[in-house]
Amino acid sequence: MSALLVFSPAIIWGILFTWSYRKEPRQFKNAIFFLLMLIFALGACGIYTNDIGIVLLLGIAIPFAPIITVGFLLVNAWIVIRREGFSLPNVLPALLALAIVAWIIGIPVGIGISHSRVVISLSALLLVLGLWFFFSFVALLVYSWFYRRLPRKRTFDYIIIHGAGLRGEEPTPLLRGRIDKALELWKAQGAHAILIPSGGQGSDEVISEAEAMSRYLSSRGVPQDSILIEDRSTTTMENLLFAKHLLDTRSSGTYRCAFVTSDYHVFRTSLYASKVGLKGDGIGSKTAGYYFPTAYIREFIAITKEHWMPYVILTIMWATSLLAPYFGQLLRVFQASQ
Repeated sequence: MSALLVFSPAIIWGILFTWSYRKEPRQFKNAIFFLLMLIFALGACGIYTNDIGIVLLLGIAIPFAPIITVGFLLVNAWIVIRREGFSLPNVLPALLALAIVAWIIGIPVGIGISHSRVVISLSALLLVLGLWFFFSFVALLVYSWFYRRLPRKRTFDYIIIHGAGLRGEEPTPLLRGRIDKALELWKAQGAHAILIPSGGQGSDEVISEAEAMSRYLSSRGVPQDSILIEDRSTTTMENLLFAKHLLDTRSSGTYRCAFVTSDYHVFRTSLYASKVGLKGDGIGSKTAGYYFPTAYIREFIAITKEHWMPYVILTIMWATSLLAPYFGQLLRVFQASQ
Protein backbone atom coordinates (compact mmCIF):
# COMPACT_ATOMS: atom_id res chain seq x y z
CA MET A 1 0.00 0.00 0.00
CA SER A 2 1.45 3.35 -1.04
CA ALA A 3 2.40 5.90 1.58
CA LEU A 4 0.24 8.57 -0.09
CA LEU A 5 -2.88 6.43 0.19
CA VAL A 6 -2.22 5.49 3.81
CA PHE A 7 -1.42 9.02 4.92
CA SER A 8 -3.99 10.83 2.75
CA PRO A 9 -6.61 11.25 5.55
CA ALA A 10 -3.96 12.73 7.86
CA ILE A 11 -2.73 14.97 5.03
CA ILE A 12 -6.26 16.21 4.32
CA TRP A 13 -6.89 17.05 7.98
CA GLY A 14 -3.42 18.58 8.17
CA ILE A 15 -4.17 20.86 5.21
CA LEU A 16 -7.47 21.92 6.78
CA PHE A 17 -5.75 22.59 10.09
CA THR A 18 -2.93 24.58 8.47
CA TRP A 19 -5.37 26.68 6.43
CA SER A 20 -7.56 27.38 9.45
CA TYR A 21 -4.61 28.05 11.75
CA ARG A 22 -2.97 30.50 9.33
CA LYS A 23 -6.29 32.30 8.97
CA GLU A 24 -6.80 32.56 12.76
CA PRO A 25 -5.05 30.42 15.42
CA ARG A 26 -7.73 31.25 18.01
CA GLN A 27 -10.59 29.09 16.73
CA PHE A 28 -12.51 26.15 18.19
CA LYS A 29 -12.43 24.22 14.92
CA ASN A 30 -8.62 24.26 14.96
CA ALA A 31 -8.75 21.91 17.93
CA ILE A 32 -10.96 19.46 16.02
CA PHE A 33 -8.79 19.52 12.88
CA PHE A 34 -5.62 19.17 14.96
CA LEU A 35 -6.77 16.09 16.87
CA LEU A 36 -8.12 14.39 13.74
CA MET A 37 -4.80 15.02 12.03
CA LEU A 38 -2.92 13.44 14.96
CA ILE A 39 -5.21 10.40 15.19
CA PHE A 40 -5.07 9.62 11.46
CA ALA A 41 -1.32 10.26 11.34
CA LEU A 42 -0.71 7.89 14.25
CA GLY A 43 -2.93 5.23 12.71
CA ALA A 44 -1.26 5.65 9.31
CA CYS A 45 2.18 5.22 10.90
CA GLY A 46 1.05 1.93 12.44
CA ILE A 47 -0.38 0.62 9.15
CA TYR A 48 2.49 1.78 6.94
CA THR A 49 5.22 0.43 9.21
CA ASN A 50 3.24 -2.73 10.02
CA ASP A 51 3.65 -1.84 13.69
CA ILE A 52 0.66 -3.57 15.21
CA GLY A 53 1.55 -2.01 18.56
CA ILE A 54 0.43 1.46 17.46
CA VAL A 55 -2.87 0.15 16.12
CA LEU A 56 -3.44 -1.87 19.31
CA LEU A 57 -2.60 1.18 21.38
CA LEU A 58 -5.31 3.18 19.64
CA GLY A 59 -7.73 0.26 19.83
CA ILE A 60 -7.20 -0.14 23.56
CA ALA A 61 -6.90 3.54 24.48
CA ILE A 62 -10.16 4.63 22.88
CA PRO A 63 -12.57 2.22 24.66
CA PHE A 64 -10.69 2.28 27.98
CA ALA A 65 -10.13 6.04 28.05
CA PRO A 66 -13.49 6.78 29.77
CA ILE A 67 -12.76 4.24 32.53
CA ILE A 68 -9.27 5.62 33.13
CA THR A 69 -10.69 9.13 33.09
CA VAL A 70 -13.28 8.27 35.75
CA GLY A 71 -10.60 6.98 38.12
CA PHE A 72 -8.40 10.01 37.53
CA LEU A 73 -11.26 12.47 38.06
CA LEU A 74 -12.37 10.87 41.34
CA VAL A 75 -8.83 10.93 42.73
CA ASN A 76 -8.36 14.51 41.56
CA ALA A 77 -11.64 15.63 43.16
CA TRP A 78 -10.55 14.11 46.47
CA ILE A 79 -7.19 15.93 46.32
CA VAL A 80 -8.75 19.29 45.36
CA ILE A 81 -11.39 19.10 48.11
CA ARG A 82 -8.73 18.22 50.68
CA ARG A 83 -6.57 21.20 49.70
CA GLU A 84 -9.12 23.80 48.64
CA GLY A 85 -12.25 22.85 50.62
CA PHE A 86 -15.69 21.68 49.52
CA SER A 87 -17.45 23.79 46.89
CA LEU A 88 -19.34 23.22 43.65
CA PRO A 89 -16.37 24.13 41.40
CA ASN A 90 -14.12 21.79 43.38
CA VAL A 91 -16.45 18.80 42.99
CA LEU A 92 -16.74 19.26 39.21
CA PRO A 93 -14.27 16.39 38.52
CA ALA A 94 -16.38 14.03 40.66
CA LEU A 95 -19.60 15.16 38.96
CA LEU A 96 -18.07 14.62 35.53
CA ALA A 97 -16.88 11.15 36.63
CA LEU A 98 -20.42 10.24 37.75
CA ALA A 99 -21.83 11.52 34.45
CA ILE A 100 -19.38 9.33 32.53
CA VAL A 101 -20.34 6.28 34.62
CA ALA A 102 -24.03 6.97 34.00
CA TRP A 103 -23.31 7.30 30.27
CA ILE A 104 -21.30 4.06 30.12
CA ILE A 105 -23.87 2.04 32.08
CA GLY A 106 -27.09 3.75 31.07
CA ILE A 107 -26.86 3.30 27.30
CA PRO A 108 -26.42 -0.51 27.17
CA VAL A 109 -28.95 -0.94 30.00
CA GLY A 110 -31.48 1.23 28.18
CA ILE A 111 -31.02 -0.77 24.99
CA GLY A 112 -31.06 -4.12 26.80
CA ILE A 113 -34.23 -3.67 28.87
CA SER A 114 -36.36 -2.03 26.22
CA HIS A 115 -37.64 -3.17 22.87
CA SER A 116 -39.01 0.29 22.11
CA ARG A 117 -37.63 1.81 18.96
CA VAL A 118 -37.78 5.24 20.55
CA VAL A 119 -35.77 4.19 23.63
CA ILE A 120 -33.16 2.43 21.52
CA SER A 121 -32.94 5.42 19.22
CA LEU A 122 -32.65 7.79 22.20
CA SER A 123 -29.82 5.63 23.59
CA ALA A 124 -28.09 5.90 20.22
CA LEU A 125 -28.43 9.70 20.38
CA LEU A 126 -26.90 9.79 23.87
CA LEU A 127 -24.07 7.58 22.61
CA VAL A 128 -23.28 9.93 19.72
CA LEU A 129 -23.56 13.08 21.87
CA GLY A 130 -21.31 11.51 24.49
CA LEU A 131 -18.72 10.56 21.88
CA TRP A 132 -18.68 14.12 20.57
CA PHE A 133 -18.38 15.41 24.14
CA PHE A 134 -15.31 13.23 24.81
CA PHE A 135 -13.75 13.97 21.45
CA SER A 136 -14.12 17.74 21.79
CA PHE A 137 -12.94 17.56 25.42
CA VAL A 138 -9.70 15.85 24.36
CA ALA A 139 -9.34 18.04 21.25
CA LEU A 140 -9.52 21.25 23.27
CA LEU A 141 -7.15 19.87 25.91
CA VAL A 142 -4.55 18.88 23.30
CA TYR A 143 -4.84 22.02 21.19
CA SER A 144 -4.84 24.41 24.15
CA TRP A 145 -1.61 22.73 25.30
CA PHE A 146 -0.17 23.13 21.78
CA TYR A 147 -1.34 26.76 21.54
CA ARG A 148 0.26 27.71 24.86
CA ARG A 149 3.61 26.34 23.75
CA LEU A 150 3.87 28.23 20.49
CA PRO A 151 6.83 30.65 20.48
CA ARG A 152 5.89 34.24 21.35
CA LYS A 153 8.67 36.24 19.70
CA ARG A 154 6.55 39.27 18.92
CA THR A 155 6.92 42.59 20.68
CA PHE A 156 3.69 43.63 22.38
CA ASP A 157 2.45 47.17 22.79
CA TYR A 158 0.13 46.29 25.67
CA ILE A 159 0.07 43.49 28.22
CA ILE A 160 -3.41 42.83 29.66
CA ILE A 161 -3.45 41.05 33.03
CA HIS A 162 -6.72 39.26 33.86
CA GLY A 163 -8.01 39.44 37.42
CA ALA A 164 -8.42 36.38 39.65
CA GLY A 165 -9.67 37.46 43.07
CA LEU A 166 -8.25 39.15 46.15
CA ARG A 167 -7.55 38.39 49.79
CA GLY A 168 -8.39 41.66 51.46
CA GLU A 169 -6.42 44.17 49.42
CA GLU A 170 -3.80 41.69 48.29
CA PRO A 171 -3.77 39.52 45.12
CA THR A 172 -4.36 35.82 45.66
CA PRO A 173 -1.49 33.43 44.85
CA LEU A 174 -3.22 32.63 41.55
CA LEU A 175 -3.41 36.31 40.64
CA ARG A 176 0.18 36.96 41.76
CA GLY A 177 1.27 34.23 39.35
CA ARG A 178 -0.42 36.10 36.50
CA ILE A 179 1.12 39.44 37.49
CA ASP A 180 4.59 37.93 37.84
CA LYS A 181 4.25 36.32 34.39
CA ALA A 182 3.27 39.70 32.93
CA LEU A 183 6.25 41.35 34.64
CA GLU A 184 8.54 38.68 33.24
CA LEU A 185 7.26 39.37 29.73
CA TRP A 186 7.42 43.15 30.25
CA LYS A 187 11.06 43.02 31.33
CA ALA A 188 12.00 40.52 28.58
CA GLN A 189 10.96 42.97 25.86
CA GLY A 190 12.68 46.01 27.33
CA ALA A 191 9.98 47.34 29.67
CA HIS A 192 8.48 49.44 26.90
CA ALA A 193 4.94 48.00 26.88
CA ILE A 194 1.98 49.36 28.85
CA LEU A 195 0.70 46.97 31.53
CA ILE A 196 -3.09 46.86 31.86
CA PRO A 197 -4.35 45.30 35.11
CA SER A 198 -7.96 44.39 34.36
CA GLY A 199 -10.66 43.58 36.90
CA GLY A 200 -13.45 45.34 38.75
CA GLN A 201 -14.42 45.33 42.41
CA GLY A 202 -16.50 42.35 43.52
CA SER A 203 -19.26 42.61 46.10
CA ASP A 204 -16.99 40.98 48.69
CA GLU A 205 -13.83 42.94 47.77
CA VAL A 206 -12.45 46.06 49.47
CA ILE A 207 -10.85 47.47 46.30
CA SER A 208 -10.91 46.57 42.62
CA GLU A 209 -8.68 43.79 41.38
CA ALA A 210 -7.11 46.28 38.96
CA GLU A 211 -6.15 48.60 41.81
CA ALA A 212 -4.64 45.73 43.82
CA MET A 213 -2.66 44.63 40.75
CA SER A 214 -1.50 48.19 40.11
CA ARG A 215 -0.17 48.46 43.68
CA TYR A 216 1.61 45.13 43.30
CA LEU A 217 3.19 46.27 40.03
CA SER A 218 4.33 49.53 41.62
CA SER A 219 5.91 47.62 44.51
CA ARG A 220 7.92 45.68 41.90
CA GLY A 221 9.34 48.85 40.38
CA VAL A 222 6.95 49.49 37.50
CA PRO A 223 6.48 53.25 36.95
CA GLN A 224 2.93 54.63 36.99
CA ASP A 225 3.18 55.80 33.37
CA SER A 226 3.60 52.14 32.36
CA ILE A 227 0.32 51.13 34.05
CA LEU A 228 -3.16 51.68 32.61
CA ILE A 229 -5.99 50.50 34.89
CA GLU A 230 -9.21 48.88 33.67
CA ASP A 231 -11.40 48.53 36.79
CA ARG A 232 -14.96 47.99 35.50
CA SER A 233 -14.94 44.42 34.23
CA THR A 234 -16.43 41.40 36.00
CA THR A 235 -15.92 38.67 33.37
CA THR A 236 -13.23 37.58 30.92
CA MET A 237 -15.22 38.98 28.01
CA GLU A 238 -15.61 42.33 29.77
CA ASN A 239 -11.87 42.35 30.58
CA LEU A 240 -11.19 42.27 26.86
CA LEU A 241 -14.02 44.54 25.71
CA PHE A 242 -13.25 47.30 28.21
CA ALA A 243 -9.50 46.99 27.64
CA LYS A 244 -10.07 47.25 23.89
CA HIS A 245 -12.10 50.43 24.40
CA LEU A 246 -9.23 51.94 26.39
CA LEU A 247 -6.66 50.97 23.78
CA ASP A 248 -8.74 52.12 20.81
CA THR A 249 -9.10 55.51 22.51
CA ARG A 250 -5.40 55.69 23.31
CA SER A 251 -3.88 54.31 20.07
CA SER A 252 -4.60 55.79 16.68
CA GLY A 253 -2.96 52.98 14.69
CA THR A 254 -2.73 49.23 15.00
CA TYR A 255 -1.38 47.64 18.15
CA ARG A 256 -0.71 44.16 19.45
CA CYS A 257 -1.54 42.79 22.90
CA ALA A 258 -0.57 39.94 25.16
CA PHE A 259 -3.35 38.51 27.32
CA VAL A 260 -1.77 37.16 30.50
CA THR A 261 -3.85 34.71 32.50
CA SER A 262 -3.50 31.25 34.05
CA ASP A 263 -2.40 28.50 31.66
CA TYR A 264 -5.75 26.67 31.76
CA HIS A 265 -7.51 29.93 30.82
CA VAL A 266 -5.29 30.95 27.90
CA PHE A 267 -7.20 29.40 25.02
CA ARG A 268 -10.66 30.64 26.08
CA THR A 269 -9.26 34.12 26.64
CA SER A 270 -7.72 34.01 23.16
CA LEU A 271 -11.05 32.85 21.67
CA TYR A 272 -12.81 35.81 23.25
CA ALA A 273 -10.06 38.20 22.16
CA SER A 274 -10.53 37.05 18.58
CA LYS A 275 -14.28 37.57 18.91
CA VAL A 276 -13.93 41.18 20.11
CA GLY A 277 -11.25 41.97 17.52
CA LEU A 278 -8.15 42.26 19.71
CA LYS A 279 -4.96 41.22 17.95
CA GLY A 280 -2.53 39.39 20.16
CA ASP A 281 -1.48 36.21 21.91
CA GLY A 282 -2.41 34.46 25.12
CA ILE A 283 0.36 33.95 27.67
CA GLY A 284 -0.14 31.55 30.58
CA SER A 285 1.14 31.51 34.13
CA LYS A 286 1.59 28.10 35.73
CA THR A 287 -1.25 26.53 37.69
CA ALA A 288 -0.77 23.97 40.46
CA GLY A 289 -0.93 20.52 38.87
CA TYR A 290 -3.60 19.18 41.23
CA TYR A 291 -5.93 22.09 40.41
CA PHE A 292 -5.53 22.06 36.62
CA PRO A 293 -8.20 19.37 35.86
CA THR A 294 -10.85 21.21 37.90
CA ALA A 295 -10.01 24.51 36.21
CA TYR A 296 -9.92 22.95 32.74
CA ILE A 297 -13.37 21.38 33.20
CA ARG A 298 -14.78 24.83 33.93
CA GLU A 299 -13.05 26.18 30.84
CA PHE A 300 -14.42 23.36 28.69
CA ILE A 301 -17.96 23.97 29.94
CA ALA A 302 -17.65 27.67 29.14
CA ILE A 303 -16.30 26.99 25.64
CA THR A 304 -18.96 24.34 24.97
CA LYS A 305 -21.68 26.87 25.86
CA GLU A 306 -20.25 29.06 23.11
CA HIS A 307 -20.04 26.17 20.59
CA TRP A 308 -23.25 24.21 21.11
CA MET A 309 -24.18 23.88 17.44
CA PRO A 310 -22.67 20.36 16.92
CA TYR A 311 -25.02 19.02 19.61
CA VAL A 312 -27.98 20.65 17.86
CA ILE A 313 -26.95 19.28 14.46
CA LEU A 314 -26.53 15.75 15.83
CA THR A 315 -29.93 15.96 17.55
CA ILE A 316 -31.62 17.20 14.36
CA MET A 317 -30.02 14.35 12.38
CA TRP A 318 -31.26 11.89 15.04
CA ALA A 319 -34.79 13.32 15.01
CA THR A 320 -34.87 13.22 11.21
CA SER A 321 -33.83 9.55 11.12
CA LEU A 322 -36.38 8.71 13.83
CA LEU A 323 -39.28 10.48 12.11
CA ALA A 324 -38.36 9.57 8.51
CA PRO A 325 -40.55 6.40 8.40
CA TYR A 326 -43.56 8.39 9.64
CA PHE A 327 -42.97 11.07 7.03
CA GLY A 328 -42.86 8.30 4.42
CA GLN A 329 -46.17 6.88 5.64
CA LEU A 330 -47.79 10.32 5.61
CA LEU A 331 -46.49 10.90 2.08
CA ARG A 332 -47.95 7.58 0.86
CA VAL A 333 -51.30 8.38 2.52
CA PHE A 334 -51.33 11.81 0.90
CA GLN A 335 -50.46 10.37 -2.53
CA ALA A 336 -53.18 7.71 -2.18
CA SER A 337 -55.77 10.37 -1.36
CA GLN A 338 -55.07 12.31 -4.55
